[in-house]
Amino acid sequence: MKTKPILSIADVKTILDAAQAFAVQHQWAVTISVVDDGGHLLGLVRLDDAAPISAQISPAKARTAALGRRESKTYEDSINQGRYSFLSAPGLEGMLEGGVPIVVDSTIVGAVGVSGVKSSEDVEIARAGIAALAL
Repeated sequence: MKTKPILSIADVKTILDAAQAFAVQHQWAVTISVVDDGGHLLGLVRLDDAAPISAQISPAKARTAALGRRESKTYEDSINQGRYSFLSAPGLEGMLEGGVPIVVDSTIVGAVGVSGVKSSEDVEIARAGIAALAL
């Protein structure tokens, strides 16, 4: 039987705290989500003044990154390049830049999704959260 690393609640808090600090430092009102490798929500924080819709987009981006085992931007790029069939992919609703997988020892253990500012800035926030794990 194989074993694999998993995210602990302490890991989730570390990610959320670091991502939140990064967003606050830049005065970005966002929602930040962390999911496990199956796309199940483990933690979410919606900062003051973040748009209500961001609380739905953020976990969708994270889920897409976790289940697809790649950044959610990959799907957005494919769609923008004419591969519209991805729009019908079952279970993937966050095919927008801003979902970043969390990789431990070459294994996807989950993902972070961020929504609320420019997509490239969403990614910066997600990566800042993941970096706090010091993998």
